[in-house]
Amino acid sequence: MVEVEADIGQTLPAFSIVGLPDAALNEARERLRAAARNTGLPLSPRKLTVNLTPATLPKRGSLFDLAIVVSALQAAGKVPPTGRTVYLAELGLDGALRPVRGILPAVMAAVRAGHEHVVVAGANTAEARLVPGARVEGHACLADVLAAAGADPAPLHRPAPAGPPPPRPAPGSDDEDAARPGPDLAEVAGQAEGRLALEIAAAGGHHLLMVGPPGSGKTMLAERLPGLLPDLDDAAAMEVTAVHSLNGAAGRCTALVRRPPFEAPHHTVSAPALLGGGSGIPRPGAASRAHRGVLFLDEAPEFDRRVVDALRQPLESGRVRIDRSIASATYPARFQLVLAANPCPCGLSGGRGAECRCTPRERRCYFGRLSGPLLDRIDLQIAVPRVSYGELAAETGRGEATASVARRVAAARAAQAQRLHRHGVRTNAELGGALLQGPLRPGRAVTAPLERAMDRGELTARGHQRVLRVAWTLADLEGRAAPDADDVETALWFRSLVPA
Repeated sequence: MVEVEADIGQTLPAFSIVGLPDAALNEARERLRAAARNTGLPLSPRKLTVNLTPATLPKRGSLFDLAIVVSALQAAGKVPPTGRTVYLAELGLDGALRPVRGILPAVMAAVRAGHEHVVVAGANTAEARLVPGARVEGHACLADVLAAAGADPAPLHRPAPAGPPPPRPAPGSDDEDAARPGPDLAEVAGQAEGRLALEIAAAGGHHLLMVGPPGSGKTMLAERLPGLLPDLDDAAAMEVTAVHSLNGAAGRCTALVRRPPFEAPHHTVSAPALLGGGSGIPRPGAASRAHRGVLFLDEAPEFDRRVVDALRQPLESGRVRIDRSIASATYPARFQLVLAANPCPCGLSGGRGAECRCTPRERRCYFGRLSGPLLDRIDLQIAVPRVSYGELAAETGRGEATASVARRVAAARAAQAQRLHRHGVRTNAELGGALLQGPLRPGRAVTAPLERAMDRGELTARGHQRVLRVAWTLADLEGRAAPDADDVETALWFRSLVPA
């Protein structure tokens, strides 16, 4: 929380803002003088000092405009004290209140700190009211804010009313694609193993690697994963919406994001764009925008290895911490990672591989761009073969539709929620070693295949845990109370389909 203080001195006229303001805040002085003057309650002509505390925290952006003006007018005795009210809005020269980004997480922080009364721009009202426990006032101009606070402004002219709502997204735009129903799993020809892996990944929140030649359907499968995931509950929806509020256009967030997000960055993405960064206080990246959803890296070996390896820590912790010299930020990043890769540089070594001219060394080097520690964190690793003409041309016998598979996924998620609620986790993918070796540990006869695989050096301790997580998901999909030996064997099989 940032507290805004104002003091009026007896010296020559001046207007100073202290407390590590950025350029946008320093430039606010003339903007705020004009806004107050046009509202009919000009700021004091004497020396005005505004302090933003804590003084050691860098302040950036224009959302402090309204709080600075109200504080300065209270110091001059023109506005009665307003207590523990939070003011969040940018001001125009005519006194109009303009929306700012990040209102949802800002109001969440205010309520947690005990400040329930929040004043925002009218365009941010719907977003601010998404926070439970907040008493939100939305106003169009500074005169309305001051009148509600008990002052008697006499605006020289009232700002023009807000325009109509944003137009519907144009066909083919990103917003229009996001609002459109997702692609259907029934459109995928063949790929029985890939469809099963996709269902298991959706049911347990597991990470997935698909290796196959170009045109085999890897991207089609990945794009259909969000449609299998259930809607977000209130807590998860609030987290996802808060991240999107920080990155989206000001005033466009009017409802909670209920569908799991899907992020597919290009292989030229940088580490700050993937994990978060920027000058000043770092902003969320693609990994955080995919929180509670899917992060898809197509042509994964083409990504910079250091960039992809940077995901190893978020895959374990479910959050991203970004440290800068002046500030640090921690953002949620509990996403499902889906990787798609060709088996070699030319992509033709799958199946018979007769057309492939890549040398064995080139194949090893190409797939070796995905590090072993990263692959060890991927629960499901499958080979996606070429689709035959018979599978592609068949008019009957296509796989199940997304809605049918999603019902089984929802039932499995419900079983997990009932079993794991008391342990503080949501899905099998979040199970830790303490649970898998404690109350959720299967019998010795069930885990015998894992013991043999570890003795042969085919499985690490981390891989042992991930196989057990997948086995629990297989049991949930079948409606069993606990995994059996067949579930463990199947989970092991899903880690052996990708050739080394």
